[in-house]
Amino acid sequence: MRHTPQYARHKTHCIVLCLLAFFAATVVVPSWAQQRQQPRAAREGARAKHVGRITPQIPSANRYQKNKVFLENADILSADENVSADYQVLKGNVRFRQGDMYMFCDSAYFYDKTSSLDAFGNVRMTQADTLFVYADILHYYGEDQVAQLRRNVRLENRNTTLFTDSLDYEVSTNVGYYFNHGTIVDNKNNTELSSQYGRYELDTKQAEFTTDVHLINDQYEMNTNMLRYNTATHIATIVDETYIVSDSNTIVTDNGWYNTSADDATLYNRSQVNAKDGKTLVGDTVYYNRMRNFGEARGNVVLTDPKNKVILDGDYGYHDDNAHYSYVTRHARAREYSQKDTVYLHADTLCTLINNDSVRILKAFNNVRFYRSDIQGICDSLQMSEADTIINLYRHAVVWSDARQISGEEINIHLNDSAADWATLPNFGFMAEHLGETYYNQLSGKKMKAYFDQKELRQLDVDGNVLVIMFPQEKDSTYNKMVNAESSYLRLKLKPKQEVDKITMWPEVSGKVTPLYLAKKTDLFLPQFKWYENLRPHTPEEIFDVSEEMRNLMSETEGSSRRRSKSAH
Repeated sequence: MRHTPQYARHKTHCIVLCLLAFFAATVVVPSWAQQRQQPRAAREGARAKHVGRITPQIPSANRYQKNKVFLENADILSADENVSADYQVLKGNVRFRQGDMYMFCDSAYFYDKTSSLDAFGNVRMTQADTLFVYADILHYYGEDQVAQLRRNVRLENRNTTLFTDSLDYEVSTNVGYYFNHGTIVDNKNNTELSSQYGRYELDTKQAEFTTDVHLINDQYEMNTNMLRYNTATHIATIVDETYIVSDSNTIVTDNGWYNTSADDATLYNRSQVNAKDGKTLVGDTVYYNRMRNFGEARGNVVLTDPKNKVILDGDYGYHDDNAHYSYVTRHARAREYSQKDTVYLHADTLCTLINNDSVRILKAFNNVRFYRSDIQGICDSLQMSEADTIINLYRHAVVWSDARQISGEEINIHLNDSAADWATLPNFGFMAEHLGETYYNQLSGKKMKAYFDQKELRQLDVDGNVLVIMFPQEKDSTYNKMVNAESSYLRLKLKPKQEVDKITMWPEVSGKVTPLYLAKKTDLFLPQFKWYENLRPHTPEEIFDVSEEMRNLMSETEGSSRRRSKSAH
């Protein structure tokens, strides 16, 4: 069939229309779509003026020009001035450089005049061999040297890795900020730190975390709202109320520092260590080592044991979880509150421990003084065992109850529900009861054992070398005579309100009765008599009143004390 010239022109016109349609579909439409989906830097133009196409930099160009970003490589470079004359589109193996920092991505918009760029896909920033940053998106402003990294951000600096979705990084100062939750992992000591907001200085390795801060490692977890941490020293600086929780205890503090490598802490501002068994340690300054499980405190120290209802306080305290051993010293005091009537005890040093038989023991050393409303005492040292509930008073022990005083080199008091049940003086005992003026009922012997009921003395047994001075009360409540007696054994029984019921002495008794008007002053006292009322604590506060006289008494040997007592009258 033969075609006319008119048909040929029509066919050519159709082909041209098809080519124009293909060009519009492949070039014009994608460019328009790209323009609508441009990121922040592209839309804002990065403050750029009208620019032309990129002029490639020769390899010998100075790569250290101030605030200048160089394009090092791209597989495809394109531009469309109809879309934007401010940037070029780069695709495939894109690499930029500013000084000694490199930036890599799959694609980018590059603003040459302002040295700014928007990078997408497999974004990576590197600086020497110390900094590696990864993200999905990067907005970089070369003049300000600020990088804004978004989505799946990971910053690696030697042994430290930061994970977040939003990171602003100042290249000139090497400081990074995150503001939509971030986590720093210190791989060297297996510590993980997370918070809502954070700041990390790469040069100093110092990080600051705020809002919902959590520090976690293998041994404990730290929770606070503000924390500073150094990834080089692994030291956390505490500046806000903080809880440090582990399997063995909880530490509460708002000021101090914690070395996460050595696992020890120095804390201030009345910090507190709470053990799982209920014990607590509080002080103005607290040092605690979790690896060795011990803590020490200085300044207004308080050690509390609620299970055993004991509180120790002083100017210095120490607690060892592994050894189950605690002590306080310098103005030390123990308070035992198992009953309504609290016992107050003072000594130069007070300690609690658990022995090999798992028995809890309270010990007091040097210049011991104690007070309870119904009984008071002093001695050089004291021990109380939880197993047999016996209080042992050693060396120059003196105990008072009402107007009665008992003294000896050793006094052992048995407790039943924290009330005295019986007491022994195994190595010599002396008892005196003040009747008034210069008159005292007195009793001494090699061994003594006393029995109590309802906090009152009911019976006293004396064994060996019994010496007695008594002033029998007449029916008119006066004292007219004095009785001296000696024997090998004695038993004294008393009625309620401490009235004498019966005195029995055996096997042989010698003695005499002397009218008071014929008695010499020296006859009124046994050789061992010594009344220590001026050393007696009358209130809980007076347990701290250790006089020079008491210190001298406690420093005496047993023999010198006996000789001094004999020569006193």
